[in-house]
Amino acid sequence: MGNNSLDPTIQQFRDFINQHPKLRKEIRRTGRSWQEYYEKWMLLGEKDAFWDDYKEDEDSFHSEDKEKNKSDFLNQLMKYAENMDIDKVQKQVHQLSGTISTIQELIDQYQGAKKGSRHEESNPFGWFRD
Repeated sequence: MGNNSLDPTIQQFRDFINQHPKLRKEIRRTGRSWQEYYEKWMLLGEKDAFWDDYKEDEDSFHSEDKEKNKSDFLNQLMKYAENMDIDKVQKQVHQLSGTISTIQELIDQYQGAKKGSRHEESNPFGWFRD
């Protein structure tokens, strides 16, 4: 049996429930029957203020949470930036740059020493030449 064989009011109630996810959660949480809410829906109609508490859309709920998380993150980032000592950061960057330069020089010296020793190894009798 498909949805087409359902009574039109039952299908309308299903659509109504799908538009009120908080109502679905409430019914599942309390264990109350769908019949009870169906009867209220039939008596009150879907525009009644009774349903206002259940209107929140899941998408808007999640987007509000995402927006709150974004604003919290931005607030933390701003606090971090306010407390940051720019001179101190600049000194650390300069020290790091100096350290990297020193490491590069050591690597160049090591590679140069390796190349020089390879050249001598490949021609061990070169010093006998006139």
